[in-house]
Amino acid sequence: MTGRPLDVLEESLGSDVTVHLKGGEVFSGELAGYDQHMNLVIEEEEDITIIRGDNVVSITP
Repeated sequence: MTGRPLDVLEESLGSDVTVHLKGGEVFSGELAGYDQHMNLVIEEEEDITIIRGDNVVSITP
């Protein structure tokens, strides 16, 4: 996967991802959505997590 960050997010929609945050936290689940600020919506079973884009260090598909 290569390209601009929003292109990579678009390609990863509906797929499992691992998100590493500045504070050291790690979230894993399905990328259910994002916006132009790279805010992310991650679904893991019954839980939905919304992550502010400015806290994201990396996203691994």
